[in-house]
Order: sequence, then C-alpha cells, then structure tokens
Amino acid sequence: MDDRYDVVVVGGGAAGLAGAVALARARRSVLVVDAGEPRNAAADGVHNHLGREGSRPAELLASARADVTGYGGHLIDATVTTVDRDDDGFRVVLADGRGVRARRLLVATGGVDALPDVPGLADRWGRDVLHCPYCHGWEVRGRRVGVLADGPLGVRQALLWRQWSPHVLLLRHHGDAPDPTQAEQLAARAVTVVDGPVTGLVVDDDRLTGVRLADGGLVRVDALVVASRLAARADLLAPLGLRPVDVDHDGQLVGTRIPADASGATDVPGVWVAGNATAVAATVVVSAAQGVTAAGAINADLVAEDTARAVDAYRHDLATMFEQDAWEDRYRSRPAVWSGNPNPQLVAEAGDLPAGRALDVGCGEGADAVWLARRGWRVTAVDIAPTAVERTAAHAADAGVADRVTARQADLRVEAPEAGVHDLVSAQFMHLPAGQWRDLVARLAEAVAPGGTLLLVGHHPLDLRTTARRMHFPELMFTAEQAADLLDEARWRVRVAQTRPRTAVDPDGRDVTVHDAVLVAHRLP
Repeated sequence: MDDRYDVVVVGGGAAGLAGAVALARARRSVLVVDAGEPRNAAADGVHNHLGREGSRPAELLASARADVTGYGGHLIDATVTTVDRDDDGFRVVLADGRGVRARRLLVATGGVDALPDVPGLADRWGRDVLHCPYCHGWEVRGRRVGVLADGPLGVRQALLWRQWSPHVLLLRHHGDAPDPTQAEQLAARAVTVVDGPVTGLVVDDDRLTGVRLADGGLVRVDALVVASRLAARADLLAPLGLRPVDVDHDGQLVGTRIPADASGATDVPGVWVAGNATAVAATVVVSAAQGVTAAGAINADLVAEDTARAVDAYRHDLATMFEQDAWEDRYRSRPAVWSGNPNPQLVAEAGDLPAGRALDVGCGEGADAVWLARRGWRVTAVDIAPTAVERTAAHAADAGVADRVTARQADLRVEAPEAGVHDLVSAQFMHLPAGQWRDLVARLAEAVAPGGTLLLVGHHPLDLRTTARRMHFPELMFTAEQAADLLDEARWRVRVAQTRPRTAVDPDGRDVTVHDAVLVAHRLP
C-alpha cells in the first residue's frame, strides 16, 4: 500500500473490482480496500453474467482480484472507517489507523439486507430463502414457491415468480388483502392466497420444506421468496455530507441508496458510487457495468484535471524557460551542456564564406565561435546566461583564439545588436515564443551588413513526430519557409530554405532521423 493513489476504491465486490480493473488499464494508480463482506456470499452461483454463468461468487471475486493486480492495481483486506477532505483530494482512514490519500473515490460498499422478522429466515438466506427470480428462479423452476407478502409488492412478486413455476403461493403474512383486480389476476394465474402471518420455517435434513402459520397450520414450500430491504453501507461518507436516501417501490420501502447520476457521480465532487450502494436492484453483472461506467467518468475527470495542470505548467514554462535565470540554472546544473562540437549546418554553410565579422547568437559554450575564429573570423559571441559567456571565453582562450572572440552577456530581445556591420549572423536553434521570435529575426536581419549572410537553423516541427529528445512546444518550432517569409524580398536573396534530415540518437539509444530547418539568405548590397 502506497501513501497516495489516483483512485481509492472502497469495496471489493463486482462493482469495485470492475471499476478498479478499468482504472488500472487506464494506467491509474488504484487501491481497492475490501472488508470481505460480499452480499451474495451465501449464493451457490452468479447468474446472467455473460461467460461466467453459474460461477461461485468467491471464484468470480478471486478471478477479478487477480485481474486488478495483473494490471498493477493494489488490494488490501481492511475496513474503511471514514473519509475526509484532504487538500484537493481525500484521506481514507482504515480501521487499524492507517491512512492513504486519493485524488478520487469510488465507493462500492454494497448494502446489507434487512429481512422480515421471521425466526430461521436469516439462516436460509441465499439458499432456499430467495429474493430475485432472475438470480434464483431457474434453480427452483417448477417447484412450490411461497412468496412472503410484507407490503404492497407481494402481489407483484407472486405474479412475477409464476413465470418460473405453476406452484406459487402468496403468503399474506402482514400484507394487505389483494384488491378485486389483484385477486382476479392471482386467480387467473392459479396463484393461491394463504392468509395469516408466517411464524417460522420448517426445515428437514437442511432443506426447507414448509412454513408455519400463526394458527399452527403448515404450508408446504420448497423455496420462500421475501422482499428484503437493502440498506446502503454509507456511514464512512457521513463526514463528506453524503447520506443515503430511501428507495420506494410501489409504495413499499425497499432500501436506501447513495444518490448519484448515471455515471455514478455524487453531489460531492470527486466521489463516485457504483453497485448496490446506489442501485438496490443491481445484479452482479449490472454492478460490474456500473463500476466500469464510474471508472470511465473518474478517468475523464482526472484527465481534465491533469490537462488543466499541464496547461498551467506549459504556460509557466513558456513564460520562464527562455529567461536569464532559467538558462543560468541550466548551465550551472552540469559542467557541460553541449557536445563541444560546432553545429553541423554552420559548418556546411560557412565553410566557404570569406572571413569577416560574425555575430554568434546564443553562443552557448562557444563551440561555433571558436570554429569561426579558427577560420579567421572576428566573432562577437552573445548569450543571455553569464555562465555560458564565461565558458565561451574560456573555450576561446584554451583554443588560442581569445583575441578573435568577444564574449558578452546580452538579451538581444531587449538590446538590439549593432546594425549593418556583421558579415555573418548565425543563430543556431534559437527558439522563442512566436512573437518574440519574429521580432528577434527582424533585429538579426538588420545586423547583417550589405552583402553579408544570415544563417538561421532550428528544430523543424517534424521532429515532434520522432522519439528524439525535444521539448514539446509546437509553437516554438519553425520551418525555413516561415523564416524566409519574414525577410523583405527587395533587400534579401534567399539562397537556401530547406528541411535537412540528419541522424541523431534518441534517449533510448536508438538512431532516429531529425530535421533541421535551414535558412541561408544574402543581404543585397
């Protein structure tokens, strides 16, 4: 068990486990806390569950638990005592005092069946004391079925169970006598009405054989149908203000539920419910479907939150990563940031140019400036980071070209370079937000002397499709054609505007093809 999860699922029945599997498959960190009290523990099998018809409840849960852990989810056998708000999430407290934090909660605690107060009834629950014809009707088909009428639903239950057996008896117990219409319906379907309260069960050799009436009479039945009242397990949610509400069916209270919408979302943001905790009539497969539905809604909610946080971080990075402090931190974080080799497009395009005066924009650690100086250029190397400028100066000194390299710190977005004096202006991989980039290109173009060369090289947007190490800022990347469009055709001749592929190595050590946007333009005399 970790300290924090995307989702904590409270309840390890069909709804909770199905939701946990869906969330784990969505690569969410998930913890299922299971108190080990499944509602259907006494049942012989699970029915109407496609592909798992007749599976024993314990076997189905064991398989589902293996699915959860197989996808990386966590499981713990424990009881949750309470949940509270914790900053932007929840703190889930276990009975042993331990606690975990969750961004979202899926509550699938199920419910507890309250049975009619008939001696011996609870001992036979789920065996031959039944409630749902779709869960148990096939197993008692054609046998004598007694329906215990404990309210207005008794007649409807009797007519429903008649589908499975021609031998259905309506045991009025504490229910009202059928009205004339109901009496006619029961007679038409050959359902016998038995008056008088039921006071006990008759069991022979661990098998229900009948019920005893208050007047001492015995009614032979093989199965007894009751209308239980399913109370949602919801005490743990009280600190959040979530309390169960009554569920009424045809005038009879059939249980309580935690209110939720179709996705399982409650009135408390971040809390979802699924299964019998919110749907008193949900079968196993329906509960599992509700768990999956809730999981999808939870994941979508987390995606929205993750996206909002990412947008905030993205905006922050755009606003800060190109400023002096960020670049200075980057250079100070390691002895060398760059390879020490000159950029390949500079080598390709400047190798045959006659030496003159050059401006190296964003000089980094001086590899380009030293390469140019060794070929006779007088280089002004400019960078926004003081540490980069210091390294460039040291590199030039070590290479014996300090007399031809002037390294200085400047932010060319604020301090324009000297206009019309540089025979070469080189900006290698200069990436800025779009407005700043356009303004700086204009300034660099003005710095080129008549007859001089402007060389702009950048990461092409195609690189975002590769596994190369690129910061994902699409608006910072540009094509050579976009750069060329910023130049006045009357003053410039574009000699090269290309997308040039070259081989690089991605973070996993694989060879990949990256693309440089290359613009070479000559300023007309």
